[in-house]
Amino acid sequence: MTASLYTPTGHPHPAMAALSEYLTDVTTALGIGLESCTVDHDSPVSAYVALDEHLPGYPDRDVALLWDEVHGWSAAVETHSAEDLIVIRYLGGTTIAPPPARVARFVAALRDDDHRVGTLDPPTVRTAGSLADLDTVLRAAVP
Repeated sequence: MTASLYTPTGHPHPAMAALSEYLTDVTTALGIGLESCTVDHDSPVSAYVALDEHLPGYPDRDVALLWDEVHGWSAAVETHSAEDLIVIRYLGGTTIAPPPARVARFVAALRDDDHRVGTLDPPTVRTAGSLADLDTVLRAAVP
């Protein structure tokens, strides 16, 4: 089930409060608001953050940050059809919930076409677990 963070779904989600706090911190670091986010509650839990910009090499494509509970953050560009997004880079690291400043540096590197930040290969930081486990991971990330 995909929903805006502002739209109640009636779907109990133990990690939603922690995910909302984390996404609030990340979008604040990026200078955008939560209205640009949607969350997919199904496993693996994931989020989509629309960015209002284009990247070098993809001047005609909208760009988004994607987050999921297995790989953490990645950047993707929209296609010109109804196809899936094209992931162009993963942030990588040892956690699915790095500090918001690190996510902002990742976006800055994408804007600058700096290929030294991130990876082309999807990292597997953790396996999708229970929502209670995800809540614990996210709460540890939010100060």
